[in-house]
Amino acid sequence: MEALLNSHFPFDPSLPIGAPPAYWVGPRHLAGDDACLYDAVADTLAGLGWMSLTIARGRRELDEPLEDRQVLRSTVLHISPDTLRWAQWVLPDEPFHLGALPVAWQVSARSDATSPVAEWSAYFTPGVPGEVLTDFLFALDRCDRPTAASTGPEVVLDAVTAHGWLPDADEPHTTAMHPTFTARLSLSEVPPLIQDANPRALTTEPDETGPFGWQAWAEPAMGAPYVWAASFAASVPHDLVAAFASSLSSTAPVLRRVLPESTRDRLMRAPAS
Repeated sequence: MEALLNSHFPFDPSLPIGAPPAYWVGPRHLAGDDACLYDAVADTLAGLGWMSLTIARGRRELDEPLEDRQVLRSTVLHISPDTLRWAQWVLPDEPFHLGALPVAWQVSARSDATSPVAEWSAYFTPGVPGEVLTDFLFALDRCDRPTAASTGPEVVLDAVTAHGWLPDADEPHTTAMHPTFTARLSLSEVPPLIQDANPRALTTEPDETGPFGWQAWAEPAMGAPYVWAASFAASVPHDLVAAFASSLSSTAPVLRRVLPESTRDRLMRAPAS
């Protein structure tokens, strides 16, 4: 039986005065990010010893007080101790969109600390449950070679079908979905602008099929706006995606005070106190 609380994501269910009530909710993929996706990830990375740097861009007039400086864009970069992996909070930095949602976190890795570019990147919009993204980052932090592929794509589907997700009838070896059809995970063509060392990502012609990577999203009803979306470049190791998939499909409830408007009626919930 799964633990009620993800040990990597220790929520405090105590209720400060004026705070909204806390609930244990499920399914996880519809639970949202509790309006604290940055804090959840940043706190996790700080606990792992990753260094953080704030990158601010703006303009300042001559003799203008520092407190009046106009910051145009600002991001935060978190770097692992070995500098082979990093995560960047890009939401304030005019990110591109996945499923009509802006990208919030970009996670990247390389095999050589002297290389100036990432060998793969993964992208996550707001609404991704913090527990799922932090489990992916824990797996990334633990692996010795963050760009080495050691398993095949079947481990990703095995991770979700073990929790009751259903293989797609037409594409059973590349796609699976939640039994309520409100979330989907698919090995499919990577969207534009996804950074990857695979040369096909740069050489694919407009009329050609590009490289395939794992894509995931949740939508409360067919045709409804996405709750969140995630995209993994073609070179992201499958075992890392499997860590994301296993956490995403977990049947363990998560603690929430802020419920997404689009999914609150589909969530099972129980008071946390």
